[in-house]
Amino acid sequence: MNSFSRGAFTPLLFVCRPLAALTGTLLLMACSGHSPLPPFTASGYIADQGVVRIWRKDNSDDGSIHMLTAFSPRQKGATTTSDYRWQGEQLVSIEMTIQSEPSEHIKVRFDDHGELSFMQREVNGQKQQLSNDQIALYQYQATQTKATSEALRIGRVVLRQGRWHSNGTVTTCEGETFEPKLDSVSLNHIANRQRHSSLDVSIAWLEAPEGSQLLLVANQDFCSWQPKPATF
Repeated sequence: MNSFSRGAFTPLLFVCRPLAALTGTLLLMACSGHSPLPPFTASGYIADQGVVRIWRKDNSDDGSIHMLTAFSPRQKGATTTSDYRWQGEQLVSIEMTIQSEPSEHIKVRFDDHGELSFMQREVNGQKQQLSNDQIALYQYQATQTKATSEALRIGRVVLRQGRWHSNGTVTTCEGETFEPKLDSVSLNHIANRQRHSSLDVSIAWLEAPEGSQLLLVANQDFCSWQPKPATF
């Protein structure tokens, strides 16, 4: 998950822009002719320091929203996963895991009025308190991630993951096999990684009306932990 690929610089240059510009640009792409958004979506973008993948499920029955993000740094470093839950517009909980050595696990929960009800940071088996500034930062990150996710969904930016095969096809985590529309730079990068691996490498890429963008190439099986709509 720590392996990063810049992928093609076109046609999805908008994924490299700052968050505010990204959100504004994609919101402008929305049009009334689009079909309704599905309750479960996967998307992502390239941030300044790495790649962000986002899975989201909107429950129309109770108004809840569940999101999982995975941040993979561009250079060597710890992958961070963040689990967010909302009830309507109210943030209910934040759970983060930083896969460092030792790993770091953070839990924050809020009551029905948005007041802090529980917080804990655990490192190497030792539990610690979080500062008000840290909690405020996590809340801000959650809000920004939700806004970005909404913009990506409206812009029809879809994340796909799967195993690459030597014939240029990919078997996705959903069981489909097809040839992704990636440019020659991305394909050469995948082929180079594959030559140094005894197993089929995993790739993650974005598809949008503007084209496709390679995000990640790694030896790890992305499908082994990718959320499934029925159980997410």
